[in-house]
Amino acid sequence: MTGTAVPILMYHAVAAAPNDATRALSVAPEAFAEQMALIGDLGLTPLTTAALAAHWRHRRPLPARPVLITFDDGYEGVHRHALPVLAEHGFPATLFASTGWLRGPYDTGGGLDAMLDWDQLRELADSGVEIGGHTHSHPQLDQLDDAAIAAELEHSTAILTDELGARPLSFAYPYGYSSRRVREAVRSAGYTQALAVGNALARRRQGPYALRRVTVRRATGVAEFERLLQGRSIARDFAKDRALTKGYALVRRARQVCRKAIRSRV
Repeated sequence: MTGTAVPILMYHAVAAAPNDATRALSVAPEAFAEQMALIGDLGLTPLTTAALAAHWRHRRPLPARPVLITFDDGYEGVHRHALPVLAEHGFPATLFASTGWLRGPYDTGGGLDAMLDWDQLRELADSGVEIGGHTHSHPQLDQLDDAAIAAELEHSTAILTDELGARPLSFAYPYGYSSRRVREAVRSAGYTQALAVGNALARRRQGPYALRRVTVRRATGVAEFERLLQGRSIARDFAKDRALTKGYALVRRARQVCRKAIRSRV
């Protein structure tokens, strides 16, 4: 069972009327409810990120047909719309919170839509949702220097630990971008596992700091969602996304080379 491929679903906002910034990666509340019902009908077993990683780390058998339900950033609709559905089915989930985007004393104003406040985050944690790290200001970590990466990780981890009374163990890379340097920094910050994107099923051989996820979007219909759960046609469904990602990666690397060249001349 240690070789099992696991679908890790990546959600963002769950909203009836998302704004333009979050629309493509939001999911309508009724669609989310339908997707969770399908998970139940198919007999899948939802796990938290920490639970999956612990099974693989200790080579323990996984439960039948495991699946992970994850949310990035910390949008208010996760509490308003997703939590009641998760509670109805008894499903655990993981939410990766950008501490500087949540409403409250640490708010940097960077949140893209209506965000959770800290009381709502605590209620999610008390309801069995694992809360993971997602940095403070949601930067592209691989574009930062070592000191800036460490500051982002240390600040956000300390806030989550203070506010929730427990140190987060799981992490998700903002925008899905990482590098060997970033992964090492995440490990050094005390996280025991981390999720990327990749739009592929997660496998133990990917390593605990590069587990892949599949994106659930507003345009994801029931048939495509079922294919994601079953690991069918993922390459076809996300072919355009991967092409765009590769193109943007080339642009980002070029920018990084230019910045290094400029710094070396100063």
